[in-house]
Amino acid sequence: MIRKSHLLKTFLLVIALAAVLVMIVAAMRGGLGGGTTDAARRQTFFEQFVIAGGPIVWFVLLPMSLITVYLAAEHCLVIRRKKLIPQAIGRRIVEMARPNPLPADLRQLAAGIGDGNDLISVAVARAVSQGGADRQRMRKLAAESLQEQALQFLRRIEWVNLIGNVSPMIGLFGTVFGMIKLFNAIVAAGGQPQPAHLAGGISVALVTTFWGLLIAIPALGLYGVFRNRIETLISVAAMEVDNALAQIMPSLPEPSRAGQPKQKQPPIKPGIREFAGKPAGPTGRSVPLR
Repeated sequence: MIRKSHLLKTFLLVIALAAVLVMIVAAMRGGLGGGTTDAARRQTFFEQFVIAGGPIVWFVLLPMSLITVYLAAEHCLVIRRKKLIPQAIGRRIVEMARPNPLPADLRQLAAGIGDGNDLISVAVARAVSQGGADRQRMRKLAAESLQEQALQFLRRIEWVNLIGNVSPMIGLFGTVFGMIKLFNAIVAAGGQPQPAHLAGGISVALVTTFWGLLIAIPALGLYGVFRNRIETLISVAAMEVDNALAQIMPSLPEPSRAGQPKQKQPPIKPGIREFAGKPAGPTGRSVPLR
């Protein structure tokens, strides 16, 4: 499973890089070879939104968009219920421990469970191997394992969040660069530039903003979806792990206070003990202690 996932990631990365290179080469050829001989010619979508964007689109925003697609495809294949919480995984773990519910060497059971890469197998294997036949400690270790796995997945999807937050800033940078280019063209033309001279600055200013928003909106949406999916899967896994541990080790004693010293009662004074059982006087007032 690990080799297949690595091969799939490598395949997706190669496709993304190849697409980036093809688009960059085509954009550079179009930008270098496309003259202004026919001002009224119809521009295609590729010319308007790729070639006109300039190097900021070619070398920064286009690679970021394809990296976002690659990360989205990878997370969709990894962060899913079928892979992280396989069907009836808790029952299979309990059946592995059923012949000997309380083995002398719990590491043997942990080695058999640890073959899986899902959330429940990893948590139960850690709890059984390091719990020391203490039910309370096993539950604590399982909770820590699930928390660590959740943080690991959250760190992986953080790249999508980073791209979603950075891409609008890069688009804004391209907008500022395009406006500077536009004003320089106006100054060079003596205040009366031709529209064709202004087209370059305007295209850079608008196209970079377009690409920045086009990348940011799906990236932030996907980050929210993946985060909610991780939290849901961790909650389901926690219940499954708790049920599995309760069935694996039913004979383990709960933590008790048998070994704790009993608290001593404060000694009763002799004078108080003598009058403790005497009733009150005939007037209903208690007998004073001397």
